[in-house]
Amino acid sequence: MRLEVEGLAARRGGDMIFEGIRFALGAGEAMAVTGPNGAGKSTLLRVLAGFLPPAAGWARVTNAADGAGDIAAHAHFLGPVNAMKPALTVRENLDFWRIFGDAPLLEPEEALGRLGLDHVIDVPYSDLSTGQRRRVAIARLLLNRRTIWLLDEPTSGLDANAEAVFAGLVGDHVAGGGIVIAATHLSIAVAGMKRLRFAERAPA
Repeated sequence: MRLEVEGLAARRGGDMIFEGIRFALGAGEAMAVTGPNGAGKSTLLRVLAGFLPPAAGWARVTNAADGAGDIAAHAHFLGPVNAMKPALTVRENLDFWRIFGDAPLLEPEEALGRLGLDHVIDVPYSDLSTGQRRRVAIARLLLNRRTIWLLDEPTSGLDANAEAVFAGLVGDHVAGGGIVIAATHLSIAVAGMKRLRFAERAPA
């Protein structure tokens, strides 16, 4: 599989946030998107995920087993909001996301185990610490197989140990032929990770 972006531009409100973005990533490649707040990192990921329409250019998947098409059909998106129901247990939340997907990979217990959290599976999500909530959200990536991971500030709320575990998960995904794009202020320790840096936007 190959992810290709050509001449991509996006607007927010009436302002052009970025334009002329061009890159390509193949199976087993990862890229960090860096830059100051408001430069367009999150907007880029939301365009790639299909949440926002591009103002110009295109982004698509090629050489996929089921043909070329939208990136969203092949991607997991992990944003700043953890997308969990506070009133439900961790198990209930992850069961929902596993059923919602279309390519089951790990059971909730297994996914949590990879993050050292299998002991909280029957705890209400609202009772977890900030770091635990983020790790449960990360576990969602492991429930269904998707080749592309789009990650927006994925290490937010994690301590140093959890950051290292997460970097290992990203490394494993890439080593298995996955593609990762991460918008982040902090580096992720993945060998060979490419860089796309957004410059600070000039005042309007």
